[in-house]
Amino acid sequence: MRPKEGFLVFILISLFFIPAFGETTTPDQPSDQQIGDFSLSGYGDKGKKSWNIAGKTADIFTDEVKLKDVDGNLYGKDEDVNLTAKTGNFNKKDGKVHLEKDVVITTSKGAKLTTDSMDWDRNKQLVTTEDKVNIAKDNMNITGTGAHGEPNLKKLALNKDVTVDINPTQSSAAKSDELAVKDKVTITCDSSLEIDYEKNIATFNKNVLVDRGDSQIYSDIMHLYFSAGKDTKQADKTPGLMGNNKIDKIVAQGNVKIVRGENTSYSEEAVYTASDKKIVLSGRPKLVFYSTEDLKNASFGN
Repeated sequence: MRPKEGFLVFILISLFFIPAFGETTTPDQPSDQQIGDFSLSGYGDKGKKSWNIAGKTADIFTDEVKLKDVDGNLYGKDEDVNLTAKTGNFNKKDGKVHLEKDVVITTSKGAKLTTDSMDWDRNKQLVTTEDKVNIAKDNMNITGTGAHGEPNLKKLALNKDVTVDINPTQSSAAKSDELAVKDKVTITCDSSLEIDYEKNIATFNKNVLVDRGDSQIYSDIMHLYFSAGKDTKQADKTPGLMGNNKIDKIVAQGNVKIVRGENTSYSEEAVYTASDKKIVLSGRPKLVFYSTEDLKNASFGN
C-alpha cells in the first residue's frame, strides 16, 4: 500500500480539522454545539471535489470535537481512499486526531486496512496504533500488533508479531489441493516489518521464517526488493506488499537455514534473484544432504 492508499487519508482528516477553537472541557460536560448529519467537502483545481467527510453527529466542545459514525473520502488522481470509524476525537489544541472502534481504510484498488483505533499527529506527521492491524489486498493478507507510519518519508512499519500470507491465485486454486498448498507462502517474524515505499523494500526483523509448505527459509533479517513497476499495468503500479507484489530479489541475513525435505543448507547470507531463480549462499555455507542411494562406488574430487 503506497502513501496514497493509506497515509493520504489522514490528510483528509487534517484538512477537515484545521480550524481551532479555545478552552478545555471534560467529556462529561454537554457540548457547546451539536450538529446532526453533518457533511463537509473540499474542492481543488477547476472546482473538482478533492475530499469530503460526513458523520451522524458532531459534538463541538471548546477544546475538542467528538464525532460519531465517521465516513470520509479522498479523491486522488490515480485512486480514491475511504475511511470509516464508529467514533472520532479531534483535539483542537494540539491538532491530534484519535479514531476508535471499527477503523477501516479502503482504496479503490482493493487494499483494506482494519484496526480498533488509530492516532494521527499532524505536527509530527506520524500515524500510530497499538492495536492489532490487518491489511488485505487480492491474494495477500498482513497482520501485526501495533503500527506506525511516516507519511513524509513514505514509510510504514508493523511493530511485532507479523504474519504475511500470500495465498494461491484463482488459477492456482483450480489445481489439485496438493499443488495449491505449495503455491501458498507464509512469512512470519517476531519483531517489526518495515516498508519503505521510496526504495521498494520490505524488511522483516528477528526470527524470520518463510514457509512454502515443502521448503522453509529461516534467518535473523530478510529484505524483499520489489519491482519498480516499469512493466506493470498502469492499473496497478503500487509497489511492494500491497501492489503487484512482484519480487525482484530476496536477501536473507544472519543464521540462514534453508530446509527442503531432509536436505538443509546453512550460511550467513542467502540471495535469491527472481530473474534467474537462483539462490547464492555466502558466509561459510554448508550443505547437508540425505540420500537413500548406495554411494559406496561413488567417486569424489579433491
